[in-house]
Amino acid sequence: MDILDILGKINGILWGTPSLILLFGTGLFLTFALRGLQFRKLMYAFKLGFTKEKEEDAKAEGDVSNFKALMTALAATIGNGNIAGVATAITLGGPGAIFWMWVVGLLGMATKYAEALLAMKFRVKNDKGEYSGGPMYYVEKGLGPKFKILAIAFALFGAFAALGIGNSVQSNTIASVVDESFGISGIVTGIVLAVLTTLIIFGGIQRISTVAGFFVPMMALLYIAGSLLIIFLNVDKIIPSFALIFEYAFSPVAATSGFVGIAVSEAIRSGVSRGIFSNEAGLGTAALIAGNARSDHPVKQALVAMTGTFIVTIIVCTMTGLVLIITGFWDPTGGAISGVAHNANLDGGALTSAAFASSLGQIGEYIVAFSVIFFGFSTIVGWYVYGEKCFEYLFGTKATGLYRTIYVAACGLGAVANLTVVWAFADMANALMMIPNLIALVLLYKVVIHETNDYFENHYKVATMKKAS
Repeated sequence: MDILDILGKINGILWGTPSLILLFGTGLFLTFALRGLQFRKLMYAFKLGFTKEKEEDAKAEGDVSNFKALMTALAATIGNGNIAGVATAITLGGPGAIFWMWVVGLLGMATKYAEALLAMKFRVKNDKGEYSGGPMYYVEKGLGPKFKILAIAFALFGAFAALGIGNSVQSNTIASVVDESFGISGIVTGIVLAVLTTLIIFGGIQRISTVAGFFVPMMALLYIAGSLLIIFLNVDKIIPSFALIFEYAFSPVAATSGFVGIAVSEAIRSGVSRGIFSNEAGLGTAALIAGNARSDHPVKQALVAMTGTFIVTIIVCTMTGLVLIITGFWDPTGGAISGVAHNANLDGGALTSAAFASSLGQIGEYIVAFSVIFFGFSTIVGWYVYGEKCFEYLFGTKATGLYRTIYVAACGLGAVANLTVVWAFADMANALMMIPNLIALVLLYKVVIHETNDYFENHYKVATMKKAS
């Protein structure tokens, strides 16, 4: 048995049904504990994140604005999983997988809210004068020294995961797309990515958040605009597409000639697992940047952070899903809506690219290609923040220069390396990040409730009364 087989068995256990139930259950528990706050305060959360920074927040301690903290988190979260991951979910689980992605996304908003709140509550100031927060701090400071082993485990696996799935895997994907679309070799792409990454991450959190604030809206708008164009060109198929999503969320996809069919359990499993991978709610990653935000109360940044899950899952992933269903590219025998069969050998990003090209021609291919490039590069930049915070927790701020050098090297090498083993290790690292984080969220839920009640009873009402007067 080789290393891949061993890692495959480990990941099969770590990402098996118990883990998915734990993730799903934590989101459900927090949703009830917070009385559906993610639904009741969603519009207010968007207002906090996307309007001009208020005077009280601008004067508050922190390194970046709520908006830049959100954009940096989205830079790391909106990635190729929204293109390739959704395609994989639909081909394995059918259109019903999209419904279960929505469910896990909506519940995950409560999880992301709790992560960001605790990150702000228990953040610390390092010897550079910058704030650091995240699961390792709220595990150690919130649960006490006896839980420090969990904090160390999270930081260790987080630093490794950043090098893998947040960096070298992304540069490898970008290099493949650039080679296929533009004929540029992986070596050239790797050098360019390494140089650009160096210029950005050596500028610190301020430069990273500024770049994210520029790249994220641009790349998201490009991809969403292309998706909406296809959807509106097929406006008569929108309602039937949603009908398929709801139908196959609760009933199996029937087997036909050349197609084995899809069980409801597979729709649920694919939707939940890919939904979690796409929005990262429960992994604790967004909490690593939330602690840097300028805000006069932890709840404000927590509300802003949870909008990221809504944007990633409910908006971006839905766009991909609708395009695949409308064009019929979810079904190798020809979709029930379009009736056009696709190459059954296509999967992941190639499948999404083919779906775009079927409606928009070469422009569609370029939209997906540039989206992969932008999504992948922003993920590299965003995940650096995560990795640095974890490395800083383990070895101190003086060691972050070493981590930056390693990170840049991994970015360049990733473009030309075979990353099968790295993928497997990164999947394992993500799961091992998740476990201590979820333990902390459940055990510290009373802190989350207390801070939430304090804000809406003593701060939100006061601000509302002042505005009314």
